[in-house]
Amino acid sequence: MKAAAAMLALALAATPAAAAAPGGGNLTGLWSTGSEGGRVRIYRCGAALCGRIVDATRLRANPNLTDLRNKDRALRDRKLMGLVVLRGFTGGPAKWTGGPVYDPETGDGANSGSLTLREDGKLEVKGCVAIFCRTKLWTRVR
Repeated sequence: MKAAAAMLALALAATPAAAAAPGGGNLTGLWSTGSEGGRVRIYRCGAALCGRIVDATRLRANPNLTDLRNKDRALRDRKLMGLVVLRGFTGGPAKWTGGPVYDPETGDGANSGSLTLREDGKLEVKGCVAIFCRTKLWTRVR
């Protein structure tokens, strides 16, 4: 029993959210996306990291906005507030990989991506489809 508890503690210490990043922080928390007042909360989802929309200028005016720009017509009725835009990122301490990544501003999704915490504390959020990638810089809010 003690061995199992020790193994569980070791496994939890190795999860991306628990791993220390440069400057002693980690990726969990609130991040500003830098466009349209967007904010995403990065949180633990099992042994990985995920991120969901928690705020944006347009959402303050109308919290019931839906995902109208989604390429998949069947998903256009889902609400933007609370929408998971990052899923399944593992690794660390400064770089996590995973995916999918979704950009509700364009309706584009990426199968894979990376989250890289830079020395200046900004987060590089990269989404890729095949060899084509796009990167945005996010800033920690808290």
